[in-house]
Amino acid sequence: MIAYYLGKLLSYVEYTSYFSLGYFLVILPFTLLAYLVSPKPVRRVVLLLASYAFFFAISGGLLVYLLATTASVCGIGLWLSAIQKRCDNACALAEKSEKKGIKAAYLVKQRWVLALGLVFNIGILVVLKYSAFFIGNINTMFGSGIRLPHFLLPIGISFYTMQAASYLFDVYRKRISADRNILRVALYMSFFPQIMEGPICRYEETAEQLYSAPRLRWDNLLLGGQRILFGVLKKMVIADRLNMFINNVFTNYGNYDGFVIALAAICYTIQLYMDFSGAMDVVCGSGQIFGINMPENFKRPFFSKSISEFWTRWHITLGTWFKDYLFYPLSMSKPLKKLTSKARKKLGNHFGPLCAGAIALFCVWLMNGLWHGAGWNYIFFGMYHFVLILCGNIFEPYVIKLTERLHIKRDATAYKGFRIFKTTLLVCIGELFFRADTLTAGLTMFKKIFTGFTLEKLSSGALFTFGLDKQDYFIVLLTTLVIFIISLLKERGINIRASIAERNIVLRFAVWYLLIMAIVIFGAYGVGYIPVDPIYAAF
Repeated sequence: MIAYYLGKLLSYVEYTSYFSLGYFLVILPFTLLAYLVSPKPVRRVVLLLASYAFFFAISGGLLVYLLATTASVCGIGLWLSAIQKRCDNACALAEKSEKKGIKAAYLVKQRWVLALGLVFNIGILVVLKYSAFFIGNINTMFGSGIRLPHFLLPIGISFYTMQAASYLFDVYRKRISADRNILRVALYMSFFPQIMEGPICRYEETAEQLYSAPRLRWDNLLLGGQRILFGVLKKMVIADRLNMFINNVFTNYGNYDGFVIALAAICYTIQLYMDFSGAMDVVCGSGQIFGINMPENFKRPFFSKSISEFWTRWHITLGTWFKDYLFYPLSMSKPLKKLTSKARKKLGNHFGPLCAGAIALFCVWLMNGLWHGAGWNYIFFGMYHFVLILCGNIFEPYVIKLTERLHIKRDATAYKGFRIFKTTLLVCIGELFFRADTLTAGLTMFKKIFTGFTLEKLSSGALFTFGLDKQDYFIVLLTTLVIFIISLLKERGINIRASIAERNIVLRFAVWYLLIMAIVIFGAYGVGYIPVDPIYAAF
């Protein structure tokens, strides 16, 4: 009942995201106040009710999907645990020669139960998110007239479904024990700062922290608040300011030349990073306020020297999920092990293992593309990165030999800079297709970059009439430069927040006021600006 009325209150405060008045004036302060005055057992309930209120404010009755997923995860986990316990008991009473057969029989049962849990939860995601895409393509291919379904998507369904799957996999693998406490499982599944855009947490990372409900600490409040402000700066000053120009160009790309399209692709890459990493700053900062350490989702990706490295720094929790639950199981499966063995004999130690790895990598990037959205442009985005990473794996030894022959030092600053520039350029090309409304639109825009590239819009001043004027470009460039310098220092091992925390109170509060004033003065809000929902919330 409390969650219901808190959700209703949120709906009256123009609630849209972590960056809304609803979040900062209602959900976060009310939760903090209730958490502060409550004893430890009640603090857990406060977090859960706040999480459900947050979800209800955005998705209303679609909360039932989250509740169903939570209940199924808890039940299937306990079912798997019961089968494992029966297997252990049976093996304890059996002869040594019988144990292998007993384990194999119980393993089959576990796999059926695991499959049931995965089909139920991933099936909900597939039906709600992808059924219209699949049916639309069937209609196109076969000329059928199947009616397209239209489902409302609960917020964060792609994120919490992957958390549910990781929990079931880990119980099946005996990495964690099935939890009998449904409150702890529910908190793990629904903690409000992460429910919309992740990060995709593992059970052992956050469940016990949330259930322990630590007391509020002043240093956590300060450090968490600083990080929230930094995230808001990224989102409101840069990402939201760029949106009008980006939306204009990608919607009306036929009216613009190659230079404008290329600039829009670069701006979108910046926008996506500032939007998503800004949201993660708010998420992790909110968690830190309550004493909860969330896994990091970004590690300065634009310092990457290859596409493969980029994806170990961007959306880290998604990448590690695919690696642990799809890539490794596939590459270590019996058919692919046999393929590796045969290919190694015929193709050698370099190319042989790449055959099985390429199959697993293909599956990962097909699923990665589809995870982001139901559209051919997302599938193309996945295949684009699959090809780049595979080519990198194939040619890396030859590139190393070539640099040695040319006496190029791979750790030289100039060579590192070249590799970073090349990687960033490839990323921007990929984001062009990612942002395009359709694959056809993306291909047309990409072609225009090479066939219609002119600087006429820049020289004539028309560039400053497409949604951004000179002042907007200056603000974006200046703020991006500041964030780049901060990232560079962090890349070199300098902890900015820890360094500021050690300074005197004047400097510490000067940083607070500087962040607040920058957001107030330069934030993209008010007349002429349209509030932009967090981009990854749509995935």
